[in-house]
Amino acid sequence: MDNPNIIKLVNGEKGNLIKITSLNLDGVMRRRLLDLGFVAGALVEVMRKSPLGDPIAFRVSQTTIALRREESSRIEGELVSNE
Repeated sequence: MDNPNIIKLVNGEKGNLIKITSLNLDGVMRRRLLDLGFVAGALVEVMRKSPLGDPIAFRVSQTTIALRREESSRIEGELVSNE
């Protein structure tokens, strides 16, 4: 049975804190996100969504980064806080 607290980053709402559980990316993009702090166990805050939902700004490890819908839909995590 699926854990209801597991969501994709793309589905997070502004203010949500999400603890990363998996990155389903390969190659250069995976390496780049790992280098920026998108690692298992890291807390990510959803900062802002653009009006059309692409891109979305996230804060991780004291850094704010905007990800496209394509990348953020491949990162899953556990919803920790729903502010």
